[in-house]
Amino acid sequence: MIKYIIRRIVISLPVLIGITLITFTAYNLAPGDPISAMIDPTLPLSGEMIERLKEEYGLNKPLPIRYLIWLRETAKGNLGFSFASQRPVAQVIAERVPATIQLTLASLLLAVALGIPLGVYSALHQYSKIDYLLTFFAFFAVSVPAFFFALGAIWIFALRLDLFPTHGINSPGAEHLFLDRAYHLALPATVLGLERIAGFLRYTRSAVLEVLGQDYMTTARAKGLPPRIVFWRHGFRNALLTLITIIALSLPGLFGGAFIIEWIFAWPGMGQLAIASINARDYPTLMGTALIGSTLVLLSNLLADILYAAADPRIRYS
Repeated sequence: MIKYIIRRIVISLPVLIGITLITFTAYNLAPGDPISAMIDPTLPLSGEMIERLKEEYGLNKPLPIRYLIWLRETAKGNLGFSFASQRPVAQVIAERVPATIQLTLASLLLAVALGIPLGVYSALHQYSKIDYLLTFFAFFAVSVPAFFFALGAIWIFALRLDLFPTHGINSPGAEHLFLDRAYHLALPATVLGLERIAGFLRYTRSAVLEVLGQDYMTTARAKGLPPRIVFWRHGFRNALLTLITIIALSLPGLFGGAFIIEWIFAWPGMGQLAIASINARDYPTLMGTALIGSTLVLLSNLLADILYAAADPRIRYS
């Protein structure tokens, strides 16, 4: 297993470099540049001053040279300086990562706690009224964009009912920080996790129905074992293989979905930082967030493979 993990990490490095190359090229070929974003349009600068600023920020070099410089410094652990805040990118991102982790983990735990049990219940009561209702909810939640749910949740639960705050991560002067953080986290985490709840519900239902029709399940029932033991001991563990894939690979999707949710709820995480960096054309900060997102995708795939062996002893990696 250890050799397998090391081999997967080594294989992932060229993939990560390729992702950063494409991302770096796309960012730098986009219309506009950081210098034009910094300049006050009411006080236009001379061409000589603009060229001097480009040289100061290293923007006058050819694109391949700039990427190689970024790659060399990143390998040393230096993500560069933010054009917008004039601070190290690693420091800026480190301040935002905890908020994003809290939001994504809370939404993931909520999705697992609700989606999987509802999917199991729906499969065990196939074609019942509850099954049809849950299936309708799953398709509705997957079809409607997350920002629509976010705006609707703010209007209903924050503005009309005044149950939750509309923005922020803490209330000023709050005594119980944990409870206050959970209070602010409830609405954005629920909105972010809603699509995952629907997805886990659908995949769990499909996986369980597939397992229930297998021959070994029929054999176990024929031996006279109670239905509950047949399902949980023999059936659900095999259905876990599909669920492990969905849960592990949902982490990058949650990370990407957090960008929009953080901006709508003014949650001070990496998503809000990335959108602000796009508006400011802050290339170093954008590359830092893209690097973390790409690494998360690769690690999620590796995590899924490792969990396969834990869920099914028949799986071994040479």
